[in-house]
Amino acid sequence: MIPELLSALPLTLAIMFVALFAGFLLALATTTLRIRRIVVISSLADLYVSYARSVPVVLQLFVAFYGLPLVAAMLGVQDDIFTPTIAAMVALSLYHGGYLSEVMRPAYLAIDSGQHHAADSLGYSFRQKITRIVGPQAIHIALPGYGNAIIYLIHNVALVMYIGAADVMATAHLIMERDYNQYQFGTYLVLAAIYSLLCLIAWLIVRFFELRHAKYTSHTATVAEKVKFTASV
Repeated sequence: MIPELLSALPLTLAIMFVALFAGFLLALATTTLRIRRIVVISSLADLYVSYARSVPVVLQLFVAFYGLPLVAAMLGVQDDIFTPTIAAMVALSLYHGGYLSEVMRPAYLAIDSGQHHAADSLGYSFRQKITRIVGPQAIHIALPGYGNAIIYLIHNVALVMYIGAADVMATAHLIMERDYNQYQFGTYLVLAAIYSLLCLIAWLIVRFFELRHAKYTSHTATVAEKVKFTASV
């Protein structure tokens, strides 16, 4: 059964990587809007994050699967392009973006407000303040939570089988049905090994960046303190 399960792994990875990339961009935009507090728009961003975090992921998958064709019909677009795989990518991207926004925003707010004021008083633009002072420190704070968000996403990719996406989990169920459920324990054991390996790889990558970024963050914090001191003088 292992070769058959591995044949479905590329689709699982494709859904996961699309959700990772698109979700990160969504989280970045949403976090910026929530921090800058733009009238109405920031409230909509808060509503989106609330939806992504409070609605069960399997329900979000069904909303995307049945809702995207309706939206396409309203816009006059052919709805046959919204396959279960596309619906899974959209739903998980929205979920990951909302969840990750609640990792980024507290990390940004955890930075001492004095560093913000010091950078502003020295004439730093918002982009310069983020890239040189606040951003590197916030990234270090957010990395553990980001690692957890990736692991949760890997777990939730297994739910796409409920809307008909032929991922590893769906393939495993097809194998068990074909073999009259003779090898259920073995099949689920192989699935557990596959998902555990994916989570282990994700954890190792995040851990590598945590250790690597710690050295850079200590230097950035020193620079930030100098900026704060200079502004106070």
